[in-house]
Amino acid sequence: MAFIHDCEKDDRSKFMSAQTANDPDALPQLVGDFKPVDLWQAHINRLFYGLLGTRVREFYQTFAAADFRLGYALAEDYWRQCAARIQTTGGEGRSAPLVVMEWGAGNGNLAACFLDRLQELDKEQVIFPRIQYICVEQEPVLLEQAKQNADLTKHQDRVSFECQSVEDLASFGDGTVDRIICNELWSELPTKLVLRKEGEIKEEQLRPNLDEKRLAEFPDWPKFVEAFDQVNLETLPTFASFLGDLVWEREYQPVDAKELPFRRTVTEFLKSIDEEVLVPYNLGACQSLKEAQRLLAPGAIGFSSFDAGTADPRVLNDPEKPCFTVQGGQFSFMVNFQLLQAVAIHLGIETGIIESQRDFVSRSLGAHVLSVMDLLASHPFPPEGEPWQLDAFILRTLTAVNQTYHSPYQRQIEFPITESTPPKERAELERLLKGLPSQGVPDTIAYLTESELLAAKPALEQLGYDLEGIKAMMQFPPQPVDYMHFSFVGK
Repeated sequence: MAFIHDCEKDDRSKFMSAQTANDPDALPQLVGDFKPVDLWQAHINRLFYGLLGTRVREFYQTFAAADFRLGYALAEDYWRQCAARIQTTGGEGRSAPLVVMEWGAGNGNLAACFLDRLQELDKEQVIFPRIQYICVEQEPVLLEQAKQNADLTKHQDRVSFECQSVEDLASFGDGTVDRIICNELWSELPTKLVLRKEGEIKEEQLRPNLDEKRLAEFPDWPKFVEAFDQVNLETLPTFASFLGDLVWEREYQPVDAKELPFRRTVTEFLKSIDEEVLVPYNLGACQSLKEAQRLLAPGAIGFSSFDAGTADPRVLNDPEKPCFTVQGGQFSFMVNFQLLQAVAIHLGIETGIIESQRDFVSRSLGAHVLSVMDLLASHPFPPEGEPWQLDAFILRTLTAVNQTYHSPYQRQIEFPITESTPPKERAELERLLKGLPSQGVPDTIAYLTESELLAAKPALEQLGYDLEGIKAMMQFPPQPVDYMHFSFVGK
């Protein structure tokens, strides 16, 4: 499995250690003061989306940004559950509106795919005409992308957009929502990193500096620091780019447990973790659970969140685990599903289920699936050497799979070729990239079905893939840190 981790280090991982330094005398000038991690996270998120929001896919991909299968799986699951509810209630409430709310709507692709598939499934038109789909997105630049999504525009009569934080949706009434979908958002919501030491709870605090190699590019240093502190999105673009070159110092300070939301649950959870072992406390995710419980109507189909994290106590108790990554300067945290489940129980949510995201998609679609990254990881002899050799291997794999994969959408894949690629090899990689069809695999974490992989067997075997290895990968349990699905139903 080392290959997939090597691939993930190349811009596709959720978890790597942040760049840090512990010798203040060796650091360049400070950009800010020590603050709790969650405060700096919120600050950097505002900067990241304000400065780079239109280029998000250059830094990381999500399962919903281009692929259609998560959206289709959610539509299949929703349609079946709605149909079963109608049958159980004898058709009661068949004319009432059905509010579906998506948290972290991103570029709108998930919403478009969900609505397309639900409309296709609902041949008797008893569910789809009642749908009111609300896209909730805190970042204006992303919400604008969703509004401009051509595939979503055709559903404009039933879609609305809200620029709000999911931690506080007071403008929506209690018990008004039938389905909430939260996709790869929890990892970006405010998160504290906490540990237990000698009877105290301590939290990690960070302080940003700028890499000294870049200082010469900022002649008006006071003006830059002021713009950084105030998140001045008009002034900051006049300076050189900087987010990816921040250097973070860390220290640990006591925190008053009484100030922590769900303090008893958090305190009890930390008793199961060894002293001085840092764990994520996904504060925003916990708050969002409370909002979801309030919003869901009696008998609602319920809540689903998909994100990368773990519920394994052995992983959480590992002092070497990766708690967060930095992509393009932005923080993204591992989701502590074990603590979230404890918070759910504290809130009276007794139906919380945690499973792998792949299992949910496979079950909902009625077909075993693997992501492209899973497929790459199944190769018995992955390439070693220069980064461009890995690029070539991935592009040839996509070419092979595209012989049998056909998306209902046109999505041109975004695949940046490594800058250090020699001219001759670059020309070949560009030829391979140009040859990928517009309705082929849309990105490197798209889902592939077992039937598509079996049909592509000859082409894959020419690249050294082993069919038995691919089948074995489909049966593998989730990795210690993996993409998970957390769900519960309305009361």
